[in-house]
Amino acid sequence: MNRPLLALVLAATALGACQRGAKPAGQDGLDSIAREYVLLSLTIGEKEEGYIDAYYGPAELQAKAKADAAGQDLDALAHRTDELRKKLEGVISDDPMEARRAKFISAQLTAAATRLRMLKGEKLAFDEEAKGLFGVAPELKPLSSYDPVLAKIEKLVPGTGELADRVDAFQNRFNIPKERLKRVFDAAIGECRRRTLEHIQMPKDERFDMSFVTGKSWSGYNYYQGNAHSRIEINTDLPIRISRAVDLGCHEGYPGHHVLNALLEQRLTKERGWIEFSVYPLYSPQSLIAEGSANYGIDLAFPGDDQLNFGTKTLYPLAGLPTAQAADYLALTHAMRDLAGARFTIAREYLEGRIDDAEAARLTQKYGLVSAERAKQMTEFTKQYRTYVINYGLGQDMVRAYVEAAGTDPKARWARMEKILSEPTLPSDLKP
Repeated sequence: MNRPLLALVLAATALGACQRGAKPAGQDGLDSIAREYVLLSLTIGEKEEGYIDAYYGPAELQAKAKADAAGQDLDALAHRTDELRKKLEGVISDDPMEARRAKFISAQLTAAATRLRMLKGEKLAFDEEAKGLFGVAPELKPLSSYDPVLAKIEKLVPGTGELADRVDAFQNRFNIPKERLKRVFDAAIGECRRRTLEHIQMPKDERFDMSFVTGKSWSGYNYYQGNAHSRIEINTDLPIRISRAVDLGCHEGYPGHHVLNALLEQRLTKERGWIEFSVYPLYSPQSLIAEGSANYGIDLAFPGDDQLNFGTKTLYPLAGLPTAQAADYLALTHAMRDLAGARFTIAREYLEGRIDDAEAARLTQKYGLVSAERAKQMTEFTKQYRTYVINYGLGQDMVRAYVEAAGTDPKARWARMEKILSEPTLPSDLKP
């Protein structure tokens, strides 16, 4: 937000506060509200498993949240959310960062109010749910608009039979043997880390643990533990292709989720004492920033032909895979990015009840160019996480536009990325 606009916003807020008889309050007021916000978030988390993605704040707040949840129903939590939003309206600060802090907490509370409506059984339209939870909704296109993309990809994978089957068969040539997964991922994440640390200073003793799991609807997950420590899990239910090593290494690790959480903890929670960043509600605008920056971080860390060159020199030999068609494989994966928006359209039709599981999987297979098994897994993800799916493609597009507006200089782009990862950033902050 630019300074003239900020001044107008602050002036308008101050006028509204005076009209309501509220007394101006600065950091002390925000600190109190932030603590209440953390407690509220943790209490909602006691009502819904998975609502809290990470927490590394005071243990006493978590204990109090458990006690509060036992005596408060969803209506009571919704009332607490509304009351806290009213308190926040009376907070005024002439510090730009404090103003951004207040704006961030407000957006998080809007998401909490929306999620509580859903937990109480209210059915929201796709756009209303997405905006309420994540602060933005994608512009959806009809599936027919992606047919020209399919036609282009058809030329990359000629042959007979269904295009999705041909694409899947071609990509299966690049599956990493299970016994080689660890060495490939260790090398990929190591390179993602090395490239990121050339531009971003991480907290001392930052680290992660990695394990391979099964029985999940996602392909990878970062469970942030606090103190710059992450637990990264990689799902092996389906074969993992060679490009996913760098993708997941960047997304879950560097400069993705691990870097984001570590920087927020170090620079906001520890250095500024902003307790609100010690809790991460999954269904909130914070997730669009997290997923969008993690996805864009792949291209930022491996621009141009870097991923191809690193793959053929290092990862392919570790995986025991031939490199003759590596360029064709990477070109195909990049071409398929233009189909990302189709998933949102399918998700809307599915979540609003116009298509069932089987039709959602069929359309996902056709427009995602994936196998029946992967289409089923993706449909299960949508069923579980609903409009959360928008955070990957839409978030990536928004982060890309913001970062690349800095120009072509890599240092300028990395500086913008670091700003996103280490400050109270909202989707609205990424808009021109």
